[in-house]
Amino acid sequence: MKIDFYTSKREYDEKRVEFDKVISNIIQKGNFILGEEVKAFESDIEKYTGAKYAIGVASGTDALVITSDILGFKDGNEVITSPFTFLASASCIARHNGKLVFVDIDEETFSIDVSKIEEKINHKTVGILPIHLFNQMADMDKIMELSNRYNIRVLEDAAEAFGMGWKGNSDTYKHSGTIGHYGVFSFFPTKTLGGYGDGGMIVTNDEKLAELAKSYRVHGASKKYHYDHIGYNSRLDTLQAAVLSVKLKYIDEAIIKREEIAKLYIERLSDCEYIKIPKIRGEQQGVYYVFNILAKDRDGLADHLKKNQIGYSIYYPMPLHMQKCFNYLGYKEGDFPIAEKVSKEVIALPIYPEIKKDEVEYVCETILQYYKK
Repeated sequence: MKIDFYTSKREYDEKRVEFDKVISNIIQKGNFILGEEVKAFESDIEKYTGAKYAIGVASGTDALVITSDILGFKDGNEVITSPFTFLASASCIARHNGKLVFVDIDEETFSIDVSKIEEKINHKTVGILPIHLFNQMADMDKIMELSNRYNIRVLEDAAEAFGMGWKGNSDTYKHSGTIGHYGVFSFFPTKTLGGYGDGGMIVTNDEKLAELAKSYRVHGASKKYHYDHIGYNSRLDTLQAAVLSVKLKYIDEAIIKREEIAKLYIERLSDCEYIKIPKIRGEQQGVYYVFNILAKDRDGLADHLKKNQIGYSIYYPMPLHMQKCFNYLGYKEGDFPIAEKVSKEVIALPIYPEIKKDEVEYVCETILQYYKK
């Protein structure tokens, strides 16, 4: 049995008529840049997340770069974030000559260890960039308390967190990305809400920040050929907006299916002494964008899965503080021991709404077979 880590083919086969119709309509109209489908999708995102403003851009990475620029995460100003994440969560700061300040992660959640943030705050600190990683959000109560106390900005990297909600100490759940000053989503194809190409979204509840984001995505223009800022060329493609609008109609169903798959993995693997399953912590609504485990002899297990034609991924094999591109920061091995330990043990298993129960069973059987040795 061959099992892909991810495939969009099954979803397309199920909804082929809907996808083909919306794509064909745009091609026939010829309105490819910031067409009406983009505005409609932005409005739908506002309704779904509760954000007052949603601004479509070309990718999740661009969303981070643009918002970091606007928030002043640059020119030597310090921004606190995690070393256990995708490059874009940190490169968006480095690109603007901001100073990255890393703190370690919590081993049970992989999220930034909020108890370690305050000790890194000083007069140069302008922001915190929490990453809502894999299946849950960072502790936004503590992060916003620090933001308010020290008057620093919060940029939520919710690239992987569409559908997640944080309740914490409040009366209602707040969607990821809508708690800080800005939030960003990625619509990379593998994401919970993923397109058929690149795409991203900036959300905010601040009208001024929303207007700046709208300007920055079109070269900093206030109106055509009138530039108030040095901005970017980063617009959500109309074709992608149309595809994403179709998928958004089914997002709650897709999230439920992901949870069912995750529960099956947990049920089958929890008793294996060589495997540790991360926990969702805090009063929140998690979403299983990725199903990670910590595995003894991770690389050996990965080889075994590959030999049995089972797809997997490793998020992330090396923390950012140990990456060559960040040598200039002066960090060394041992500075963030939990992130370093997790990077040697973590492995992600196949999970997407269309995966079949017998395929998940086969993945589990193959893993347990390996550890029987």
